[in-house]
Amino acid sequence: MEPLILFGIILALALNFVNGLNDASHSIATVVATRALSPLKATLLTGICNLLGPFVFTTAVAYTIGTEIIRPGSLSPLAIVVAMMVSIALVFVATRSGLPISSSHALVGAILGAGIAASGLQAVVLPSVSSVETVIAGGMAGAVTGFAVLFLVTGLLNGDRTLGGIIGAVWGIAFAIPLLMITGLLHLSGILAIVLFIFISPVLGGATAFLFDILVSHAFRHSRQNRMKRIFQPLHVAASLVQATGHGANDGQHAVGIITALLLSAGMLAAFEVPAWVVLASAIAIGLGTCFGGWQVVDKMAKEITRIRPYQGFCAATTGSGVLSLVTLYGIPVSSTHVISGAIVGVGATRGKNAVRWDVVREMMTAWVVTIPISLACAFAGYLVAALILPALA
Repeated sequence: MEPLILFGIILALALNFVNGLNDASHSIATVVATRALSPLKATLLTGICNLLGPFVFTTAVAYTIGTEIIRPGSLSPLAIVVAMMVSIALVFVATRSGLPISSSHALVGAILGAGIAASGLQAVVLPSVSSVETVIAGGMAGAVTGFAVLFLVTGLLNGDRTLGGIIGAVWGIAFAIPLLMITGLLHLSGILAIVLFIFISPVLGGATAFLFDILVSHAFRHSRQNRMKRIFQPLHVAASLVQATGHGANDGQHAVGIITALLLSAGMLAAFEVPAWVVLASAIAIGLGTCFGGWQVVDKMAKEITRIRPYQGFCAATTGSGVLSLVTLYGIPVSSTHVISGAIVGVGATRGKNAVRWDVVREMMTAWVVTIPISLACAFAGYLVAALILPALA
């Protein structure tokens, strides 16, 4: 095996390790916040579940990473190595700063930047016109429906109808796109799916968690806090472990897609077919990363956004695991950061807008929006420098 390919494989596994290091917060944030599990137990259990994730679900996310962002023939081994080095550096710096950025989007941006630098804009896999038209039509229908429903509901409850309508429109778009995908009316993949779900996944997680929290709190409105704690604490732990499995299946397949693309670009594979050893090695890497944990990120996710009760932790974790499972089955590499952060905001907002620290939310959202552009620019520049230094590998 060539040294560059071997180095690339090591980098891909390192990427999964720092992914688990940063994203450990997603699975254990709510169980740590509600003290359903001790930090050590939570970390070890979620590490195991992250390891199992790629074996429970499909490898559709790996296929998206490896083939639906940049055309496979346009990615040289050097471009892939540069993309991984950039994404690893960004995730590591974010983890040290306590900022839960999306490792998924850091990798996507880096692949785009390195791929464009290596082969030009024609290397980017663009969405079909029909899929864009369906997204626009479906989004508009969802926005109108959501606006009308919440406008009427808030009016009946003597609330702010305009605010209710705006929230309803945003929720309508977030629910309409996944509904079209589930019914088979829309096929989303590649860049369009990734960009859309930057905005859809946190809104979907937040809206679903908000509604689920209201339903649960209404059903148990006459129950005492101690009884609710006994009921929901074990359910919360179970939901968090399912969420960790979904995270491993989605984020854990980043290295799977990258290593397979690397082997394909080097001529070691005839087609994009994932070897079993790649899945196993990637799963072990993300599991180990989760076990070490990024505790500064955990503190921000678990304590700084809002204060949550055990049943709210169950609602947030259940919502997060459901959304992650859905998008993983459709091969969309979303950010689990976005999903669970949205769910935590959703359950916190049921106690009123002042129950959520919106300054922390704004800080996180800013990081989400700039991740792809920053990683794209860094990888683009990094590849040009690498090509000058190592022209024989470009």
